[in-house]
Parts: sequence; C-alpha cells; structure tokens
Amino acid sequence: MERLPLEGLRVLDLSQVYAGPLAARTLADLGAEVIRVESAVRSTRGGPRPQPGAVYPQGDPGRRPFNRSAYYNEVNRNKLAVGLDLSKEAGRDIFKKLVAVSDVLIENFSPRVMANFGLDYPVLEGINPRLVMVSISAYGQTGPYRDYVSFGRGIEAMTGLSDVTAYEDSGPIGPGIAYADAVAGLHAAFAVLAALRERRRTGRGRYIDLSLRESLAAMMGEWLVSLSPKRMGGCFRRVERPPRAGNRDATGLFQGCYRCRGEDDWIAVAIQSEAEWEAFCRAIGDPPWVREERFADLLSRLRNRAELDRLIEGWTIRHTSEEAMRILQGVGVRAGAVRSVGELFSDRHLRARGFFEKITHPEAGTHDYPGLPWKLGLTPGCIRAPAPCFAEHNAYVFGELLGIPQDRIAALEAEGVIVRTPIR
Repeated sequence: MERLPLEGLRVLDLSQVYAGPLAARTLADLGAEVIRVESAVRSTRGGPRPQPGAVYPQGDPGRRPFNRSAYYNEVNRNKLAVGLDLSKEAGRDIFKKLVAVSDVLIENFSPRVMANFGLDYPVLEGINPRLVMVSISAYGQTGPYRDYVSFGRGIEAMTGLSDVTAYEDSGPIGPGIAYADAVAGLHAAFAVLAALRERRRTGRGRYIDLSLRESLAAMMGEWLVSLSPKRMGGCFRRVERPPRAGNRDATGLFQGCYRCRGEDDWIAVAIQSEAEWEAFCRAIGDPPWVREERFADLLSRLRNRAELDRLIEGWTIRHTSEEAMRILQGVGVRAGAVRSVGELFSDRHLRARGFFEKITHPEAGTHDYPGLPWKLGLTPGCIRAPAPCFAEHNAYVFGELLGIPQDRIAALEAEGVIVRTPIR
C-alpha cells in the first residue's frame, strides 16, 4: 500500500468527549501518529465504575469499563494512549518533552486550563516553534463568553439551530446527535491541515482558536444572510424569527416526509423543478388532482401544501418506503427512505461500499464500526488499530520515544505522575 497522506506526522491529543477526539481521529485515519495524553481522573472513557447511561458491548461494562466504552472506542481508533498527570510539575515537564518532538497539539479545555497549567501556546511555541496547536472551546478564546462551558447541545441552542429545527406549533427541537461537536471537529482537522501547509512555506507553527459556536454559526449562513439585522440609530434592530418548517423547506423547495405502508415507515421527498413535478406525477399514476389549478405551479403548491401533503401521503401509504424510493428515484425525483440508525448496519449500499469495518478490541471484542467517509484513490486511509486501552503505550512513548530510563519511569509511576489506570 502507498504511504498514507499524513504518515510521519505526530499529533498530541489532549482533548475530551467528541469535537477534539474527532479532529485527532481524522488525522489518525490519514496516517498521523496520534498520542492521547490522558489523566487518571475525569477521563472521557470513565473510571473503574460503569458510567450511568454509557453504552458497553452486550450491555456489560466488565471489570475495566474504561476500556469497553463504545463512545470512547468509536472516536479514538488508530491512536496511542499514555497516562500522565499534568497537575504535577513532573508530568508537565514530560509533556513539554512530547511537545518538542511533535507537530500538532489538539486540546478542547475551557480557555483558562492550559494557561493555568503553564502550557499555553506562547510557552509551547518557545519549546517547539514549528508546533501547530488548535484550541477548541465552546465560545472561543476571547469575547464576553470565553469562560462559559458547553456541550454541543447547548451550542446548537445558542446558534439558532434548535430554534429552526422544529415544527410550527412546537418549541425548539435539537438534532439527535451532538452536531456542533461533529462540525467543529472536522473544521479543526481542516484548520490543522491548512496550518501545516503554511508551515511548509514559513517553517513556523501556528495557533488556531476554534469556537464550537462559530463553527456551527458558519453553517447557518442561509438564515443569517436572509435575516441580517439592520443598524438603526446606533444599534441593531431585532429581526423577525425564521419560520419553523419541520420537515418542510422554508426556502421554496417543495419537500416533505410522508408515512408509508408498515409500522413507523416513512419517506422523505424533495421536488425542485417543474420537470421534477411532472415526473413525480407520472410516477404516482397521474391522478386527476395533479392537474387541478391549486397545484398548477410551485407557488400554488406551497400555498396549498397541507392538502397536497395529504394527497401525496395517499399514494405513499400504499407502498413501503423502499418501494416508493425506488419508484421515485427511477424517474429522477429526490426521495429517500427514513432509516433507523440500526438499519444502517444491514443497508446493502453501505455494505457494497465497504463503509463498515470490523475492528477487534482486546477488551471490547469484535464489532462493526463506521469507516472512513472518503475514498482517496491511492492513499485512502484505513483503520489500522482499535482504540487504545488506558495507558497502553506508556512503554513506547516514555521509554522508546522520549528515552526515559526504566528506573525513572518506575519512580514516576510510584509518584503518580505516570499512571496505568484511571482512578475515577
């Protein structure tokens, strides 16, 4: 196999939960050596006791639940892991040695943490001027909210996504996943690659300040442009709230989600042009109502969409979502069956594309995991290793990479600086 695109790059991953680990995993999937530096306390993977609500294989946390967490193992594949206490000066000294031999550092603490450790970018840049460091935080390193903390769900609320993701007669509804974290994680990986590209030209590293809120706000451009506030008398006038469209599209596209035959079976349909409307009408058998004046053009259909939705569902309810999708796609109409997450594992298209990959973890067992979402021709990236067990690579990183003598490593373990198992 050809060398992977980022082979030879070393990344330190100090991040927690999702956004930072996803950014680091993306780089690892492309060949970077990613070293997770984990504390014995407050680890995303949990401690000796099972975490409430956590997902474990077969529902069994086992004797070492911190190595069996499905959440942790999914987002930390292809990485190495060490246990190191940065609250101790000796731990910070070792971390600085790691910085000296690394290319990238990813962290997503609140803005005060790295400075409190004495590990902020001005310090680390002095150790390694070529270091690219990205700090992912809820609201960024500056501004009145800089010290506020949040998970993705709070950011989705603060960005307006929850407000527009709702029905006309309901309150805000958040998406079913931590969407803000996913967006920020991928933005962070992209920003790191851009900084590395610049480093090739200048020889200097860069500091990247990445905000979850701004990462998601950048995806709200359609609403932000259409509702741009107007300056009036030295202040910004409050603008009207965008409509809550539910399954509909508020920008003029005719779109809906319709019940199909079978229990909780649905299909999503989107019709953009008159040609697609005509194709849709032919596909459903050209019933008389499609020629009525109230459905003559897009504006008319949007004005009468409640009745039109009822009539369309009269056709979809006679078919399974798979049948309806095949019929409508056959004439070029955008239609997709609404799948449950569990159904993705048996999806014949994803299987044909090789999206799922079997990964064997020494303590979590063998399971199908989502694979890489891109397919580069010669250097596609790959899943080379499962997520690491806690402190699995202490010997390699501290002994081989940094050259710390074994007796010194033993002494640091006795002092709780280098750790082998989480405490809580």
